[in-house]
Amino acid sequence: MISEKQQDPFGRAGLLLGSETMTAIAGIKVIIFGVGGVGSWCAEALIRTGVSHLTIVDPDKVCVTNCNRQSMATARTIGEVKVEALRRRLLEINPQADITARCEAYGEASALLFGLSEYDYVIDAIDSLKDKVRLILHATGIPSVTLFSSMGAALRTDPCRVRQAEFRQVKGDPLARALRNRFKRDGTFPCRKFRCVYSEEPPLKNRGDDTPEDGVGKARINGSLCQVTAVFGLTLAAMVTDHVSRHLPPTDSR
Repeated sequence: MISEKQQDPFGRAGLLLGSETMTAIAGIKVIIFGVGGVGSWCAEALIRTGVSHLTIVDPDKVCVTNCNRQSMATARTIGEVKVEALRRRLLEINPQADITARCEAYGEASALLFGLSEYDYVIDAIDSLKDKVRLILHATGIPSVTLFSSMGAALRTDPCRVRQAEFRQVKGDPLARALRNRFKRDGTFPCRKFRCVYSEEPPLKNRGDDTPEDGVGKARINGSLCQVTAVFGLTLAAMVTDHVSRHLPPTDSR
């Protein structure tokens, strides 16, 4: 006879984290900007850990070159809207999850349309530097929101060198350096500290043909591997669940 716990898809997570944490995880609202090689795996890990309210944001469609690193990218989903393909995959994991797919880009014109104050956690997995700057400034300006941000995952091959740190403590990452330079140039800085996932591995150089295939609007296409980008995404998901577990309301001991 199968027990009730054995029928719970998140039972193994509950064994490790406890019922209070699992209840809290199920109640949080998370929004992920960018569901590529990093964001798609973050979304999947969150859903597999019991997150029930998730919004995924990305303006692109699945391209054949996404298949090496993105959770929802397969031969069957090429040409589909990324967030719709990912939403379908996530609902196959948890059909009861509340998942909103927004095929939009975050930018100056759309920033206020996302209602960030409605969310507990904002995940930044955006490629565009200017939009990343805007999102970081926006999210850190809302006291009730916790922001986690991804630095550069491309041009690395060693997943064992992925780390997390407060933004100002990130070293050796060109994207983090570019962000700091942009903040300094504009004289506008994040209102609060925020944590990032990054790699200690120095960026490598492309060895193959870098002809743009799926990089419309990008200045340069960099090689990347699933075994690194996925670890970035899984780390972001772990940062969310760890933060939830460490900020549970105090138990009434009376």
